[in-house]
Amino acid sequence: MTLPLDPALLARLQFAFTISFHILFPAFTIGLASWLAVVEWRWLKTGDETYRDVYRMWVKIFAVTFGMGVVSGIVLSYQFGTNWSVFADKVGNVLGPLLGFEVLTAFFLEASFLGIMLFGWNRVSPKMHFAATVIVASGTLVSAFWILSANSWMQTPQGFFIGDDGLYYPLNWLAIIFNSSFPYRMIHMVVAAYLTTAFAVSGVGAFYLYRQKFTDQAKVMFGMAMLMAIFVAPLQLLFGDLHGLNTFKEQPVKVAAMEGLWETQKGAPLVLFGWPDEEREATRFAIEIPKVSSLILTHHPDGEVRGLKEWPADRRPPVAPVFWSFRIMVGVGMMMILTGVLALFLYFRKRLFDCPWFHRWCMLMTPAGFIAVLSGWFVTEIGRQPYIVYNSLLTSESISPVAGIHVGLSLIAFIIIYGLVFGAGIYYIIRLVQKGPVPETETPYGGHGIEAPPLFSDVVTPKGEDHV
Repeated sequence: MTLPLDPALLARLQFAFTISFHILFPAFTIGLASWLAVVEWRWLKTGDETYRDVYRMWVKIFAVTFGMGVVSGIVLSYQFGTNWSVFADKVGNVLGPLLGFEVLTAFFLEASFLGIMLFGWNRVSPKMHFAATVIVASGTLVSAFWILSANSWMQTPQGFFIGDDGLYYPLNWLAIIFNSSFPYRMIHMVVAAYLTTAFAVSGVGAFYLYRQKFTDQAKVMFGMAMLMAIFVAPLQLLFGDLHGLNTFKEQPVKVAAMEGLWETQKGAPLVLFGWPDEEREATRFAIEIPKVSSLILTHHPDGEVRGLKEWPADRRPPVAPVFWSFRIMVGVGMMMILTGVLALFLYFRKRLFDCPWFHRWCMLMTPAGFIAVLSGWFVTEIGRQPYIVYNSLLTSESISPVAGIHVGLSLIAFIIIYGLVFGAGIYYIIRLVQKGPVPETETPYGGHGIEAPPLFSDVVTPKGEDHV
């Protein structure tokens, strides 16, 4: 007996697997590039070599992460042709130019100045090197602009018409690019990227402080990261609320799944926890706070919130993954805000850099941003189902005419290859962290010591040398 292989399900799993890997790298590099620009600016302004040491360490990590992001992004492009050719054919007139603009305006910009950023220390002036860092950071934001515009259009499609041939044609490019959900998704995702970087950097800085290694550089990392936790994490709560209100207006069935609400109600409760049961069409074992969901979504305690039963069963998203992913995202966000509050308290107590239990907490919070980004992405993408273009094109109608066995075999190959390639990349990043921001022998240039050994110098610890 052989198990049936649904090509649509396998193609979705394959794309989910590859994009889950991919999104982690841009989410990290967007924030890291901007942070590196600030660090280099502080070095040029103050002349403090501590900032230079921090930059030299993290720019290597940026290079590895950027490379892994490019490689994993190319795979996604191929999957549009191999697994989703019908989708690519139908919406190519709309999404093709958006993705092309991303390459022309962002990727070429990043690639052109990345070389100066990585290898220009002894070849350009300090100001030119700083300009290259700023341009690369700007390029990451421009890339996010186009990718999120394309994704937002799939969530809230506007500015197009469907021809007699069944293909989508652009009607108003401004409406396509700046569709109704794009501004909220853009700011929410970029801030999420900054917080992802902040907590990754704070985790490394906390590790050094806890081990009493590279303390000067660690204070720079940890202090700057905690500023983000103090001021930006609470703002993300506001941005998330605005994004949620827009989703409530544009995709109410997604919000119903996020909230675990089945019946349309006035004064709908906030379901803290429960178990969404799609067969019974109920959220079992629910722990609720009366009227809070209506208050959040409508800003009135007796506002009406539509339940999942308002839509046919085959037009609802899978409820449990959306429900739980949303709670994980919100829970991690609250932990980030708590971290900022604790950091502020310890700062006024003058113990921010001398509090081992808080440093251990921040080490545990190192992957928090990545978890929140993935959870939010699952809410966004799974919550759009069963549509690939919301309320317009079904996912089941977008699959390539390919046998399930072929998709399944390629999925297995991706899992193996990704495990090897990206495992090696992550191992190298860990070795860079273990080596730490060790000051390097410099030859002064233009008043600043910017000439250094090759960027990717050996990170293997020599025998007998004590490292972290």
